[in-house]
Amino acid sequence: MNRGKPVDATLIEMDRTVWSNGGEENNGFHTSLDKESFQLESAVVDKHHQSKDSVYFRDGIRRIDFVLSYIDDKDEVKKVERRKEFEGNLQKAGLELETEDKSESEDGKTYFLKIHVPWEVLATYADVLKIKVPFKANDIPENKDVPMSWLFTPIRLPENVMHPEPDYFTYTFDKSKIDFFLIEDKDTLFPPSTRNRIVYYILSRCPYSKEDKVKKGIKRLLNNGTYIAAFPLHDCRYWTRSRDPNCESERNELYKFWARFSRFYKEQPLNLIRKYYGEKIGIYFAWLGFYTEMLFYAALVGLLCFIYGLATYDENVSSKEICNETIGGQIIMCPLCDKKCGYWKLNSTCSSSWQSYLFDNTATVFFAIFMGIWVTLFLEFWKRRQARLEYEWDLVDMEEEQQQMQLRPEYEIKCTDRRLNRVTQEMEPYLPASTQCARSVMSGVTVLFWICLIIASIIGVIAYRLAVFAAFASVMKDSPTNKLEVVGSLITPQLATSVTASCINFVIIMILNYLYERVAIWITDMEVPKTHLEYENKLTVKMFLFQFVNYYSSCFYVAFFKGKFVGYPGEYEYMFSKLSGLRNEECEPGGCLIELTTQLVIVMTGKQVWGNIQEALVPWLRNWWVSRNARNHPESLYSRWEQDNDLQCMGQLGLFYEYLEMVIQFGFITLFVASFPLAPLLALINNMVEVRVDAWKFTTQFRRPVAAKAHSIGAWEEILNMIAVFSVVTNAFIVSFTSDMIPRLVYLYTYHPGTEITMEGYINNSLSVFNISEFRPENRPEDGENEWFNSLNVTTCRYPDYRYPPGHEKQYKHTMQFWHILAAKMAFIIIMEHVVFVVKFFVAWLIPDVPSDVKARIKRERYLIQEYLHDYELEKLKVQLRQNRENIEECTCPTTAAPPVKLEVFSDCLT
Repeated sequence: MNRGKPVDATLIEMDRTVWSNGGEENNGFHTSLDKESFQLESAVVDKHHQSKDSVYFRDGIRRIDFVLSYIDDKDEVKKVERRKEFEGNLQKAGLELETEDKSESEDGKTYFLKIHVPWEVLATYADVLKIKVPFKANDIPENKDVPMSWLFTPIRLPENVMHPEPDYFTYTFDKSKIDFFLIEDKDTLFPPSTRNRIVYYILSRCPYSKEDKVKKGIKRLLNNGTYIAAFPLHDCRYWTRSRDPNCESERNELYKFWARFSRFYKEQPLNLIRKYYGEKIGIYFAWLGFYTEMLFYAALVGLLCFIYGLATYDENVSSKEICNETIGGQIIMCPLCDKKCGYWKLNSTCSSSWQSYLFDNTATVFFAIFMGIWVTLFLEFWKRRQARLEYEWDLVDMEEEQQQMQLRPEYEIKCTDRRLNRVTQEMEPYLPASTQCARSVMSGVTVLFWICLIIASIIGVIAYRLAVFAAFASVMKDSPTNKLEVVGSLITPQLATSVTASCINFVIIMILNYLYERVAIWITDMEVPKTHLEYENKLTVKMFLFQFVNYYSSCFYVAFFKGKFVGYPGEYEYMFSKLSGLRNEECEPGGCLIELTTQLVIVMTGKQVWGNIQEALVPWLRNWWVSRNARNHPESLYSRWEQDNDLQCMGQLGLFYEYLEMVIQFGFITLFVASFPLAPLLALINNMVEVRVDAWKFTTQFRRPVAAKAHSIGAWEEILNMIAVFSVVTNAFIVSFTSDMIPRLVYLYTYHPGTEITMEGYINNSLSVFNISEFRPENRPEDGENEWFNSLNVTTCRYPDYRYPPGHEKQYKHTMQFWHILAAKMAFIIIMEHVVFVVKFFVAWLIPDVPSDVKARIKRERYLIQEYLHDYELEKLKVQLRQNRENIEECTCPTTAAPPVKLEVFSDCLT
């Protein structure tokens, strides 16, 4: 809902006038003075006497709604001509301009063109853009009684910051019904965010060439260097209130109550964010804040699961057997690679088995199921929060009016064909189906090529893992525990390979991201989307599809492929072929879960840390460098528009990258959370920092972005739903095939020795036996690889699998226990998926997407609109009929001085 100042509509008196602007006559409501008399009567204020925070023209009355900056190069005649034509057309459109000479700028070479949008233009385009304004105060009482509300007192912000203005019922602005709306002051009816949106709408469609009217729009002028920047102004300096009493200090309030990290535990002033930056940025921070709130519950449960692992640490019989010198120390394992790898003792994996247990215990199953339900609750409750914001921020039914009907300027320029729009019944540009199909095919092929490039890089990393593992194993060959002492700690070949490969994979991910971002924007521009919404959706799908493969492919490999297709001693499987010598990787006896955890921690944490450094440090360093000279100038010489010009530009896709970062994180904490219950806690800590870093960046380091409407988070909502469904499947498979949980449970309840249910003997049961003499020459370790092994009289080695021992009639074939475990794994997947999906669908059905009180308010507002419009039109008709009667009584025909003319001949009389 729109918010404004209370006013009595009966006090509004508006006179119809005609004012001249740019040679065109416009009928409308006059502000107070026409432009020419206004400029004559206004005193010119010297810049040195203006406040540093002034956001007004030199007259101190007309507000600066937008600023264009440029450097005038007399040699570039074309740019001068473009600017002259463009600015002339802006004046014809009704905008008022004022130029700051380069001699008045702190660098002595930059011109600043200040733009003011008068009331007549505001009213016209508010009508065009269907902007809603208040027509009646909200008369529905709110239930503000929250149980135990005192608990939330520490996180509350002052009421004037959270709710700066009262509630109103609103209706789309209609210039012909000006007295229908509650308007106290036309200068403050539309906030600065709405004013700059209207100006940008005009700028993006204004032509700058006399010969070719297709050439238009500020974006093209920025691209060809005619202007170097275009931006609305911040209202003051962020660290102090504005010195101009006529100017707001909302930026200072946002910095004080929102952008400081010391406020990390406070709620966000969403209404003030929306008022200052617009709905699109407001909806992003609302979603980010809600996501962070919900992460608290996931992080709490994940932490409890981790604590359970710590509490039951000493009850881990399997790890005790592995570490026991008489059990794990006596079990000789088969080589993990050909030639260079030697035999090794099972107790060399002692530390990794203990680490694995912290994340691979019975609580893992519970947490995987919980996260499947948590995802559903998060998405359903967000729909309710979003529905409430849609109503409160006047976004209900805005998609059809605002986003689908407004064409991108680039689309209008590039599409020369025209056809009739069945909705508007007007001719509009369109892209032929054949051209559109060809562009889409080319775009799809490009995306496919880059995805193949990612897969190729992952294969390269896998080849690195295989080669480096053999090198590490060769270095550690002389140790019976197969470990290397580094700075007082013991490193296994598996751990060394996993860590280095994960770091290399992270570097490759960041490089490919940097390159693909530019490719994705290029191919999206090539497709020429019709609307801004369509453009963002197309780019969103391309970027997410690429980053999904880029970030998650290595985790998918470790979770679902590593150790699954290795064969057995004597019949190993190879990555490419036997000629390559790269044998498929094996998991440790405890499984690959700890390696998946390592991969997840490195990629997820590295991405978050690098992202925060990029978001905070890079803009700060750039701004520090740009403004280094201006900091030494007197305060009066460094104006508001010059300060903002030196800030960084957020760009059209600024929010896109913010969403993408959070959605990728959402994938990490849902798709692979069964392997690392602490992932939500890491995400929570990161997001608490992320909210304040983003707030600080928007408030202090970036120019004020052009306000934009958005009724939801767009295509990201569908992507989150897709991840939510997919996460149930991936976590079920992780528990079944990556974790060692199912084999343990099968052994515990089916194959344990004796009558007592215990895990004793599980390690020996899970390892099969191979006769060393049956090793093929290409698999046999090189002579001298294990001096300690040569001193032992050992004829067999062990490997993790369930196969019959040598000498058995079915030697090296899978045992019945293998098939029992496989059946248990498949049964667990089916049961878990069905249980979670049933609960998900039930919860989604149980929780309505729109709260009941919001539905009531929407119905009430629609009813009032109809009622008030009816009364308004009826009253207007009565006034018109009364005036007609008065005119008829006074009107006489020219041919006679007889009685007044009757009503039916009134029109002829007036003619």
